[in-house]
Amino acid sequence: MTQRPAPHRPVTVRVFTQRFSSTPRGARLARHLALNQLSAWGVPYGSGASDAAALVVAELAANAATHGRVPGRDFEVRLSLDAYALRIDVSDARGERRPDGAVTPVDGAEGGRGLLLVEALADRWCVLDRVPVGKTVRAELDLSRHR
Repeated sequence: MTQRPAPHRPVTVRVFTQRFSSTPRGARLARHLALNQLSAWGVPYGSGASDAAALVVAELAANAATHGRVPGRDFEVRLSLDAYALRIDVSDARGERRPDGAVTPVDGAEGGRGLLLVEALADRWCVLDRVPVGKTVRAELDLSRHR
């Protein structure tokens, strides 16, 4: 008797990459285009995955435009979607890295909560060195959790 291999779902990976100016306007545009692309891929506006991705892209893009800004350099957003997960990579030209893990903001501070949101929404996230210069913050959302 011959054993048949177990059936598996075909995996198609969709990828979107775009550079944005390191400005608040660039960060807002990154969020809007990411949501538009997810909708085009079949992740509807207002779904759990879309809402979580919107917040993660918004926070990482705002951080890249504010803290990762190098005059004359853009930041880049890369989305990759397969049947199981959405990966969000936001890269900037500043090579200085914070430790992986969110830092609790000082009481009364106006900012400093963005990475706490990323940590709460993402199933995994980390900071990677970018070659030749800069860093990439990567966040992954498991689609089964974010319906």
